[in-house]
Amino acid sequence: MHKTVLQPKGWTAPRGYANGIAARGTVVSIAGQIGWNERCEFETDDFVGQARQALANVRAVLAEAGGGPEHIVRMTWYVTDRREYLGAGKPLGAAYREFMTDAEGRIHYPAMTAVQVVALMEERAKLEIEVTAVVPIPM
Repeated sequence: MHKTVLQPKGWTAPRGYANGIAARGTVVSIAGQIGWNERCEFETDDFVGQARQALANVRAVLAEAGGGPEHIVRMTWYVTDRREYLGAGKPLGAAYREFMTDAEGRIHYPAMTAVQVVALMEERAKLEIEVTAVVPIPM
């Protein structure tokens, strides 16, 4: 896959995400994933625990297309409590790095958006993560 980080000259580099990504390959759209397991059951009401599970769900769906975290080009986080998201700090960063690190140990930072929403469709869900990836076309 051909992937280029888009960083305009003179702009301060963003921390933890990219301003933009240009890529070529098979586009994979992953529906919003929440913090429940493969049986649609919540194992925790903890924000970081749900984030970890949602990220694991994203990776599982992406793996079905032959992709990994290095192929994610866009990620949108919908959170029900902005303060909880911002207050999660280091534990949330650790969960992110755990699931966004490739086999070579590189952490990937796609273009990202995070927004606070009034509620999600599943009452216990504290966040939902939607992803677009571009997986290389096999030669």
